[in-house]
Amino acid sequence: MVPPRRAAFVAVGSELLRAGRMDTNSLLVARLLARCGFALVEKRVIEDDADAIASCAREMAGRVELVVFSGGLGPTADDVTREGVARALGLGITRSEAMEKALEARYRKSGRVMPPIAGRMADILDGAEVLPNPRGTAPGQLVVGSGTSYVLLPGVPVELEEIFRGHLLRRWECASRLAVRTLHLGGVYESDVEERVSPLYERFGRENVTILAQRGQVDLVLTASGDGASQRLDVMDAAFSAVAGADLFGRDEATLAGTVLGLARRRSWRLAVAESCTGGMIGARLTSVPGASDVFVGGVVAYSNEVKESVLNVSPAVIAERGAVSREAAEAMASGARRLGAECALAITGVAGPTGGTEEKPVGTVHMAVVSPAGVVHRVQRFPGDRDLVRALATTFALDVLRRALEAAP
Repeated sequence: MVPPRRAAFVAVGSELLRAGRMDTNSLLVARLLARCGFALVEKRVIEDDADAIASCAREMAGRVELVVFSGGLGPTADDVTREGVARALGLGITRSEAMEKALEARYRKSGRVMPPIAGRMADILDGAEVLPNPRGTAPGQLVVGSGTSYVLLPGVPVELEEIFRGHLLRRWECASRLAVRTLHLGGVYESDVEERVSPLYERFGRENVTILAQRGQVDLVLTASGDGASQRLDVMDAAFSAVAGADLFGRDEATLAGTVLGLARRRSWRLAVAESCTGGMIGARLTSVPGASDVFVGGVVAYSNEVKESVLNVSPAVIAERGAVSREAAEAMASGARRLGAECALAITGVAGPTGGTEEKPVGTVHMAVVSPAGVVHRVQRFPGDRDLVRALATTFALDVLRRALEAAP
């Protein structure tokens, strides 16, 4: 078996350290690198400082085969990733005339005149390969070294992914003879999945399985390398899928929202949502999928009891007797949402916190209901964490409840 090559990821940006923004590119890069035969063994977040970037690049030289830098390639004074990496490698930086003209053309196309400062994005490390950016202005760069290579990519996730897939994935994947498949499980927690799949580690090797936990979703990344990798991966897929059972909703590029829409589409059912504690997050997930409009008709954010009653036709007696956070309220909300012109509707109501909880209904209590021609499905969960975590978990779990209801429908 071919051992994986070692890689490191560095997110550059002072805002990632001090402004409440989180790095998510490392998760994306980890998945993409796995398909190329690289194991991500380290990741860091550093500020917009050329000396700090240079120090980081020097430290990693020789320890890993690849270092991926994300961010700091824009036109402003604090975009110094190019300068930091060049300093570490002892390389000069040269303004590319061809790249500068391409930048000017891009600005003209958008009806703007390129400001002089934007020319910095055409500064290329000597000897680097330019990685064109079809989704943005700053190109990526690749410096191939004898022991360690360096990739410089924009920090905007869609731009990073486009460059990686278009210029790096195909090249490295072909050379690696590595087969990778990701199984997506919905409405589950990481610890539960680990307990269920761990007996398979002895058969397939713990190093060939990576568990990636999101909020309400767990991904199993399965890898096999060398001759016959594809066939071994199929065997792994069958074994892990059997253990995952009904929690498995898709593979590789599948998304939970996309899966839900596809299931409704196959039944010629239109979908609607009624949201209270999630405040539109479910609708946002569904409408993030291209082509959702042929299935998803819309939703109601019914935050107040008055809106639940007047718009969704929830009986005041239900709220008075059972409460707005109850099975009865969730089911009535879903029934009311069908009036938007949908055969199937999902409703969610809960206590997101940090206040509002009671002994009977503590913070984190969330009721979810699906009403469709196949009947009514209800589920109640008590989610851990703060307000943001409760809302994020509730959104994913609710979509998964809808997914399972659609799968079970005749």
